[in-house]
Amino acid sequence: TRREVPHRPVVQRIHDYKEMDIPLSEQDITEQAARCMDCGIPFCHGMGCPVVNRIPEFNDLVYQGKWEQACHNLHSTNNFPEVTGRICPAPCETACTLNIDENPVLICHIEYQIAERGFAQGWIKPMFAEKKTGKTVAVIGSGPAGMAAAQQLARAGHTTTLFERDDRIGGLLRYGIPDFKLDKKILDRRMKQMMLEGVNFKTNVNVGVDISADQLLDDFDAICVTIGSTIPRDLPVPGRSLAGVHFAMDYLKQQNKLNAGDTIPSDQMINARNKTTIVIGGGDTGSDCVGTAIRQGAQKVYQFEILPKPPLARKNDNPWPFWPLTLRTSTSQQEGCQRRWSILTKELKGQDGILTELCGVKVEWKKTGTGFSMNEKEGSEFSVKTDLILLAMGFTNPQRTGLLDEFDLELDNRGNVKINENCQTSNKKVFAAGDANMGASLVVRAIYSGRQAAAGINQYLT
Repeated sequence: TRREVPHRPVVQRIHDYKEMDIPLSEQDITEQAARCMDCGIPFCHGMGCPVVNRIPEFNDLVYQGKWEQACHNLHSTNNFPEVTGRICPAPCETACTLNIDENPVLICHIEYQIAERGFAQGWIKPMFAEKKTGKTVAVIGSGPAGMAAAQQLARAGHTTTLFERDDRIGGLLRYGIPDFKLDKKILDRRMKQMMLEGVNFKTNVNVGVDISADQLLDDFDAICVTIGSTIPRDLPVPGRSLAGVHFAMDYLKQQNKLNAGDTIPSDQMINARNKTTIVIGGGDTGSDCVGTAIRQGAQKVYQFEILPKPPLARKNDNPWPFWPLTLRTSTSQQEGCQRRWSILTKELKGQDGILTELCGVKVEWKKTGTGFSMNEKEGSEFSVKTDLILLAMGFTNPQRTGLLDEFDLELDNRGNVKINENCQTSNKKVFAAGDANMGASLVVRAIYSGRQAAAGINQYLT
C-alpha cells in the first residue's frame, strides 16, 4: 500500500522555519517505487506531469537500485527536481492509474529522494557546452522559468545573463514560498552549478528602469522575458486602505528576508504576533500565509474562501485521471486555522486609520447554463474583529509598466504576453516563458515553459 511521507510534529515545527518532511528510508522508497505498474498508457507523465518526467522509468530504476541512472533520467526532463519534489502538488499522482482507488504511487517523494541522493553522491555536476556559439542572451526574471531557460541556454553554448530586480536569485521560489516548505539553501546549491555552467547572475537590476529595452536589444542577440504574473488581485471594498491590510506576497517576502538575516525597518514590519489574522484566499499562497502567521505567534488565524466547500470525494463530472476537485487540507492548515467557505468580504472597518473589523456575508453558488452564479445569502451577514488581513486572491497579469511597455509586446485578452509555438513574441528577438505568458500557474509548468523557450531561442540563434 501507499505510505505517506511523515512530517515533524506540529508542536515542534510551528516554532521554527525548518522544512517539515521526514524523508522515508531507502527500503521504504524502494518498496514504494515497486508499486509502479509501468502502465501501457502512463497517465502520470502523459497527462499528469507538466514537465513530462519519465516517471515509470525512474520508478523502475529506483526499484532496481540503479539510483544514478534514475538521477540522470530525472534530470533529462526537469532542471530542478529537488524543488518540484518538495513543493509540486503532484498532478502526476492524481493521474496515476492506482489513484482510481485513491492509492497512487508516491511519485513526488521518490523524485525528491533521487535528487537529494544525486547531490549527496556527486552525480549532479555542471554540464558544459561542447562549444560556445558566440551568441548572447538576456533572461529577465529569475523564477523557475527564468532559471530553467538560463541553464538550458548556457548548456547550449550561448553566453547567458540572468537579470533579477530583487537582491537574490530565485524569484517566487526565493521570496514567495516559505522556508518551511523550501529551504533556500536548496536554491543556492543549484545556483552554484549554474554559475559553473556559465550563467551570469545580475541582481538588483530592474530591467525597464535601470536598463532600457532598447539597450537590451542592442546588447543581446535574444531576450527571454520571464517576469512572472506579479500584479496581485486586490479587494475593492470600503476600508481597503486601512493600516493592517496587506498583499500576501509582501508578507511572505518579509519573513523570508528575515530568515535570510536581513533587517526590516520596524515601521515596515508586517507581523501576526498576538494578532487575530484573516487570510482571504483559499489557495496555496493563502495556506503559506496561514503557516507563517502561526509561526509568528498569531493569536487566532482564519482563512476565508469565496468558493463553496469542495466535496470529500470526486463527483461524477470529475472522474480520474483529471485533477480531483475535492477537499484538501495543507500542512499549514493542519497546524491550526478556522477555514470558512462561501465568504464574501463586504467592508473593512477601523479606528484612527487602523483595521479593527471585517464585515462579510455568506454566498450561495448556483449552476447556470453558462457557468455559475453567486448570490448573497439573506440574513447571513457577520463581522469578525481582526488586526491583520492578508490578501491571497491570486494574480491578474504581468507588470506592464516599464519593460513590457518599452518592448511594445502584443498581449492576449488576459493581459499576458502573447507568444507563438516557439515562445517568440511579436518582437522576433524577444521570447517569453512562465507566468508572464501563461498566467499564474505551477512551478513545474514554469520549468517546462522555460525549457521550451530556451529551445525556441536556440533554434532562432542557430
